[in-house]
Amino acid sequence: MWTNLAKRASSTLRNNFRVSSLSPRFCKPQTCKTFQGFPEVGVSQSKFVFHEGFSCSSSWSWSWMVLGRGHASVAEAIESTDTEDDYDEVQKLLEEMAKAEHKVDSSSYKYKLLKRRQIESETEAWAEAAREYGELLEDMRDKKLAPNLPYMKSLFLGWFEPLRNAILADQDLCKDSKCRMSHAPYFNDLPADMMAVVTMHKLMALLMTNANGVGTARVIQAACQIGEAVENEARIYQFMKREKENKSSHLAPVEQSGKLTEENGEMEQKQSRLRKRVAGLMKKQKKLQAMGIIGRQDDWKTWGQEAQVKVGSRLMQLLIETAYIQPPTNQIGDGPPDIHPAFRHTLRTLSNESQRETRRYGVIECDPLVQNGLEKSARHMVIPYMPMLVPPINWTGYDKGAYLFLPSYVMRVHGAKQQREAVKRAPKSQLDPVFEALNTLGNTKWRVNKRVLCVIDQIWANGGRLADLVDRENVPSPKEPDTIDEAEIRKWKWKVKAVKKENSERHSQRCDIELKLAVARKMKDEEAFYYPHNLDFRGRAYPMHPYLNHLGSDLCRGILEFAEGRSLGKSGLRWLKIHLANLYAGGVDKLSYDGRISFTENHLDDIFDSADRPLEGKHWWLQAEDPFQCLAACINLSEALRSPTPETTISHMPVHQDGSCNGLQHYAALGRDKLGAAAVNLVGGDQPADVYSGIAARVLEIMKRDAEKDPRTNPNALHARRLISQVDRKLVKQTVMTSVYGVTYIGARDQIKRRLKERCAIEDDVELFAASCYAAKTTLTALEEMFEAARSIMGWLGDCAK
Repeated sequence: MWTNLAKRASSTLRNNFRVSSLSPRFCKPQTCKTFQGFPEVGVSQSKFVFHEGFSCSSSWSWSWMVLGRGHASVAEAIESTDTEDDYDEVQKLLEEMAKAEHKVDSSSYKYKLLKRRQIESETEAWAEAAREYGELLEDMRDKKLAPNLPYMKSLFLGWFEPLRNAILADQDLCKDSKCRMSHAPYFNDLPADMMAVVTMHKLMALLMTNANGVGTARVIQAACQIGEAVENEARIYQFMKREKENKSSHLAPVEQSGKLTEENGEMEQKQSRLRKRVAGLMKKQKKLQAMGIIGRQDDWKTWGQEAQVKVGSRLMQLLIETAYIQPPTNQIGDGPPDIHPAFRHTLRTLSNESQRETRRYGVIECDPLVQNGLEKSARHMVIPYMPMLVPPINWTGYDKGAYLFLPSYVMRVHGAKQQREAVKRAPKSQLDPVFEALNTLGNTKWRVNKRVLCVIDQIWANGGRLADLVDRENVPSPKEPDTIDEAEIRKWKWKVKAVKKENSERHSQRCDIELKLAVARKMKDEEAFYYPHNLDFRGRAYPMHPYLNHLGSDLCRGILEFAEGRSLGKSGLRWLKIHLANLYAGGVDKLSYDGRISFTENHLDDIFDSADRPLEGKHWWLQAEDPFQCLAACINLSEALRSPTPETTISHMPVHQDGSCNGLQHYAALGRDKLGAAAVNLVGGDQPADVYSGIAARVLEIMKRDAEKDPRTNPNALHARRLISQVDRKLVKQTVMTSVYGVTYIGARDQIKRRLKERCAIEDDVELFAASCYAAKTTLTALEEMFEAARSIMGWLGDCAK
């Protein structure tokens, strides 16, 4: 169970820590070695960001006025709760929870059943995985089932027992009062089998989705997340363990003695009443209320980030020492099998060109044989923070809301302790509107569009390659040329490098798709499910589940639909046609509303064919910019138009709406800039304006002018001639979007360089760099010309900030 995985699964959240003398503190003094390359676990200084109003962006994100808040770091995934034991306050808390429970009709059998499943998924996932590995080990010994297991499942199973035994041995050492190992105080809080499962699955999940590249993960990031996951599980495990002990032991002394001592009598009676109440709530599956009582009596001491790193570091070290791999049976020759470690720890050097300094950091790398199986392992992974089967708990405080048992925090703050403290001090009246907005998003019911998922499964089973799904096969590596010509060899090396990069990216995309499809398949038979939301430091709301959600890619949005349908009505039918045209895009989305409706009506035959025969027909939907959403819209519109009364057709289709470069909209409004306002659709027009196409047209105009100049006197002429065919809205879009956030020339250059590299437009790295510099300068010049008022306001705000 992991906190805030929504951001960490695919991003390097801890890459910004600086190296310091703190790293030796992670070492234990005796037998355990520590990993090298540990950076300082510091606290970044962040200021609070206020957002006012409502804003839609291309990622369907939302903004509310909010004061930054959240836990200071990954170490604070679980906070020690208040220790006061005021019984009246407990009763008041129970009454409030009972009212909230009544609103969702907790008396219904169906709700209770779903809630029980939800609690089991949150609290028993790791224990169930550990039990499964134990049972499989027994079956392997008795029935020799190993050859029938999937590749990655067999790897997990092979690593499980040695790792568990190594942890058990370490736990025995830690029980000795003379033990001086730095992780000793925390290493016995969780059974060894559960610690082994958490370590394997957490590290593999990080290796699957890490932004540094599939198959690698930073040591500090992995140690923090493994340690955090172990602490979260340990707290839940200890809570459950205490409940079982209380049931069997606390009532016995009362029956034997017949009376209590005077000094302890009153307290024992109060504790007895609380225990009975907790036991009753647990039997009724009202574990949230039980946690409310136990939480106020809880003596759990938060480990802290340093302890989490020590525990995570030790567990990773044990996994590296015990996990081995050998080639599959069909790849082994006549000699003995080549058994070698599955993971290794290395050091890398990070260079900072601007500050002319370098620093080293530790990295965990998996063997290529393990990496090859990563994309097939999603179905065997314990996926954290799954969509909920029951409505999330309403947010009422810093750590009160969302999941029933999993640690949930209203804001994601990575190391910013000041923001967390500010939220705790913020008046409730200031946060109530934020809580209300998050609760509204969290209470929205979703379901899986089974018809779209079926099509995706068929495409994926046949190798991908359609509808923006990545090819499941790697690009073959080019053969080395049989020549001594340095130019040819250099060209071959460039191609090999490009192929390796392409295959690495394909591998990462395949892992990502497998994780999303694993969640979709698990949730496809549910009538409805919910996405608890929290905020980032800017006040934007995101689902806490990281993989399959409505803010994701076209694949995610095509799979998901509202669980509660509504009759289309006249307006809904019109918007469905507009929405389909928007999804098809390709310039159609820039027509007027009437033009988009006409486009849809002129392609009804294609729409019906796409809905009826998505993989056997004319494949019209595959030409769309968002193919899976387009397919879902084709199916919905076909059902409506074939109905005797189209306007009464029930639709579950979400219609996404987007602003036109929100940042420039704000600046145009602030500066009363009429030209800028027209470019970003703040004023009416016959057709929607496209600011990115406008900037691209201006860039193209400048480049055409430069291309006519003499290259001998103007070196930009060659760059202009080379880039004219590459200029489009996609080339400049990211730079235009980030310009309002103060993108620098270097940032713009790198953005455009990435776009050009994706297209393989310029093979030579030196020429690519020079062309990117020229394109960045030209784009920023075009921006200043078209949005003079916006640039002036940005400059003025920058001067004020100084």
